[in-house]
Amino acid sequence: MKKELKILTPHGILGYGIPEKDFWRGIDAGADAMIIDAGSTDPGPYLLGLDSTIVSREAYIRDLTIMLKATATRKVPAYISSAGGAGTNRQVDAMLDIISEIAKTNGWQFKAAAIYSDIDKAVILKRLGAGQIEPCSSAPALTADDVTQSTNIVAQMGAEPFLKVLQEQPDIDIIVSGRSYDPAPFAGLCMLHGIDPGVYWHMGKIVECGANCAEPKGKVILATVRKDSFDLEPMNPAERCTIASVAAHSLYEKTRPDLLSGPGGILDLRQSHYEQLNDRTVRVSGSTFIPSEVYKVKLEGASVIGYRTIFIGGIRDPILIEQIDRFLAKVKQDASETYPDVQSGRASINFHVYGKNAVMGAFEPLKDLVPHEIGLLGEVTAPTQAAANAICNSTRISVLHNPYPGQVATAGNFAIPLNPPENPIGPVCKFSVYHLMEVESPNELFPIRYLEI
Repeated sequence: MKKELKILTPHGILGYGIPEKDFWRGIDAGADAMIIDAGSTDPGPYLLGLDSTIVSREAYIRDLTIMLKATATRKVPAYISSAGGAGTNRQVDAMLDIISEIAKTNGWQFKAAAIYSDIDKAVILKRLGAGQIEPCSSAPALTADDVTQSTNIVAQMGAEPFLKVLQEQPDIDIIVSGRSYDPAPFAGLCMLHGIDPGVYWHMGKIVECGANCAEPKGKVILATVRKDSFDLEPMNPAERCTIASVAAHSLYEKTRPDLLSGPGGILDLRQSHYEQLNDRTVRVSGSTFIPSEVYKVKLEGASVIGYRTIFIGGIRDPILIEQIDRFLAKVKQDASETYPDVQSGRASINFHVYGKNAVMGAFEPLKDLVPHEIGLLGEVTAPTQAAANAICNSTRISVLHNPYPGQVATAGNFAIPLNPPENPIGPVCKFSVYHLMEVESPNELFPIRYLEI
């Protein structure tokens, strides 16, 4: 056990581009371990529904080569969570394949652990029947069809599987995990060293985003953690952590600013204290952790609900812009009369009018402004790609040529920058499972495999 632990976060997401000079500055500062998150639900359900990765293989190779050099030459272990983006078993194995390729190219050898997070649908259905599953956030009640129609379902592991690996294999070089609660690997390492849970959960929740808590927002950050506090310092000399920037990041992605729920309990920030140690470093203390009576993990599942085709263009006719909402409603009505799938709801048409409420939608406070030009993105989702293509083509032609009151130029008032004008996007996914499930043990759903690379 160490009285003080230095943890380097090379970036908020693996593959986003680790700045080498800042990274090595952190390694030279005495990093005991480097921990990086590789996944998120932020891009939406397609990562899980299609088993897609969040970045390209080439991006992974670049960032991992930098990190693994520090593991091979400086003996700094690397822990990678939510491999590939969604953290499916296939993505964990794909990440290990990339690591193996890099090791072979450079003549490096590593002891590695893989922690898997795919959940058997039969397990979920059994616990659903036992009343052990509840919605997370605004998700509807889970149904058996939601489970069976999902392409992949993973569970967010907490800190305990990481701790188990570190206890069983103290000299492990690399951990690659499936879907994880973002601060979990930080917490698992700190558990091993007797650090207070309130300290390590708060630290992990901040630094899993890299140096986003700095001014200006950065990438590489070093956390120095001890039993009752932690210090944060960005590794780019042009960045600085301040009381305001660190405290503000504690509000990031939260339903409320003081109590943060996660696997095994709630992080309580009501007594957190922030201290400016020097111009670039902030110390945090006073955070506490309230264990929950029943341990729950979040399930994430996605299913394919159809296929999408889009078109994009611009409108500059002020006569049309002033009545664009009524015009587009008529376009939808025409499509509904032409295509039974639209009328039945099996296919949908959506418009995003950029320059007029496209970002905020119904929450836009400046609804009555009339811009001098707008960008229009039209999207059609249908049961098949062929149907989506056909409906999108018809809809785009209606936008181009439908008449409207006061029209002067009748040759078309929609400027289209792309050719072909309609572009198939492919399968469309939705989160079909986004629920909390009770477990008897924090480790029961997450098998571990050890290997030599």
